[in-house]
Amino acid sequence: MPETAEADPRFNEFVLFQAQNAGLFLGQIPHPQTGEKSVNLRAAQSVIDSLEMLSSKTRGNLTETETKLLTMALQNLRPLFQSAQAAAKH
Repeated sequence: MPETAEADPRFNEFVLFQAQNAGLFLGQIPHPQTGEKSVNLRAAQSVIDSLEMLSSKTRGNLTETETKLLTMALQNLRPLFQSAQAAAKH
């Protein structure tokens, strides 16, 4: 991982924004306009798939901090998605 490269704050903001969107779609965060929580598995899966693709395509090109942020976002979102998916089946 190139530690000589400067971390791009836009990357961190993008990952955090996407993770927040996934949290919204998984019913973890209330909708900012309605204040209600709802689940949209298809949208959540799309966000998670996009973050996984980003992780794959940027492997070896991120700073250690960027890699940790992206990894942690995915590690937190995957089980939330699985729980929401299981709840939807019942």
